[in-house]
Amino acid sequence: MQTLILSLHVIVCITLVILILLQAGKEGMGVIFGGGNASVFGSSGAGGLLAKMTAFMAVLFIITSLSYNFISSSSKTHESTILDVRMEDIPTQTAPAQAPKPAETPAEKPAQ
Repeated sequence: MQTLILSLHVIVCITLVILILLQAGKEGMGVIFGGGNASVFGSSGAGGLLAKMTAFMAVLFIITSLSYNFISSSSKTHESTILDVRMEDIPTQTAPAQAPKPAETPAEKPAQ
């Protein structure tokens, strides 16, 4: 069930982005996609149809978001992976035992 809702949610997200990009902006950016007055949606433009489809997809987006959250939270486990983390004990480093000093050799006499 989670896979179905998540798949539907992704499809709704992609469709919602496309619908928002197709809408005509106030600055005239919609001309890039529509080509002016002679558009596929008629002479009145796509304002009404795209706005209704965008609102419908926004409602579907909210429904799928909430339903996925409800379904995924209802399958609680008794164990938490965060609480079960065990920290490794770092052994305290003791000072190494001092090695015995090497026996001093008699200084060589300079050659005469």
